[in-house]
Amino acid sequence: MVSTAIRRVTTLSGDSAWLVTSYADVKALLSDPRLGLSHAEPERAARVAHSAFGGPMGDPTEVAEHTRMRRLFAPVFSTRRMASLRPRVRAIITDLLDAMARHAQPVDLHEAVSFPLPALVICELLGVPYADREDFRRWSDDAAHLIDVARSQGGLTQLRAYMRTLVERKKSQPNDDVISDLVAVATTDPGLTVDGIVTFSIVLLLAGYETTAAAIDRGVILLLTHPEQADALRHDPELIAPAVEEILRLPLPTRASDAEQTIGLPRYANADFTFGGVTVHTGELVMLGLSMANLDEQLFPEPARFDMHRDHNPHLSFGHGPRFCPGASLARIELQTLFPALLNRFPTLRLAVPVESLRERDELLTGCLAELPVTF
Repeated sequence: MVSTAIRRVTTLSGDSAWLVTSYADVKALLSDPRLGLSHAEPERAARVAHSAFGGPMGDPTEVAEHTRMRRLFAPVFSTRRMASLRPRVRAIITDLLDAMARHAQPVDLHEAVSFPLPALVICELLGVPYADREDFRRWSDDAAHLIDVARSQGGLTQLRAYMRTLVERKKSQPNDDVISDLVAVATTDPGLTVDGIVTFSIVLLLAGYETTAAAIDRGVILLLTHPEQADALRHDPELIAPAVEEILRLPLPTRASDAEQTIGLPRYANADFTFGGVTVHTGELVMLGLSMANLDEQLFPEPARFDMHRDHNPHLSFGHGPRFCPGASLARIELQTLFPALLNRFPTLRLAVPVESLRERDELLTGCLAELPVTF
């Protein structure tokens, strides 16, 4: 019997793919070794979108390389390093909220907080000059563009050139940051090349601020459109952890496009196999619909409802298995620190426009808002 949660779709680039949407199936396939990031003929592979990140991202040695990269990620997001970042995250949030309080209203919270908070944190962690933020933001937006492939490739090329220059600079001017640490490791590990450090750094930079900025936008909207839950969070700090997990689980309530139904985490079959009653052939694109799995009513009663009191919230927003997002702990620190501070600093915080008028940048892979006007 064919599962209704596994179906053929046409991607944003016009290619055919399998889309998996049920929680159980997505979770199982996230750790299935028959799926990977590489393709034997990458130029002929189906693509999720017209983006530099819309096609195969690995090579035939990806399993060994992934294991190697996970070992490099481990100290970056160690418990010790994350604990040392907490005071700095609090200080950054205080400064941003102070600046927001001085700003003429309405304030674009996306520009005032959602973007600069994760950008500042990941810049300090990596050793990327925050003064360069507008450049790498522009290049990152271009690289993540889903429609214009030339723009996407151009943005990624610019990012690579920028990171290569930065890596070379760290060789003679090291600091207490991740890129400097990797450069030091490379002096004794011939397998860690400059290209490897550049790729590693770009992945951390993009994942470190783009996705967290989108989560901040989403959390602000959810809390301000559910004032009773925002009030509960103000009075009970213990609710912040489950509140953040619920924010991570849900999509933007402003989402009105069909893109959510035709895009997912891309994986390529490295063997023929049968799953959910269908046969997936070697080389075929399988998209794992994380956001749709997070709305599976078998796991989440009334899945579209924002409920900070959910007892069980095993969402898949950070993935699952060997490719579980290593930066999950950092994102949680930022979100768990920000929302109580924001709500307590601005007790009358509210949206300055109707929620339905907010526009998501759905031409971008990360789906941040174009702006988030608020008053207080």
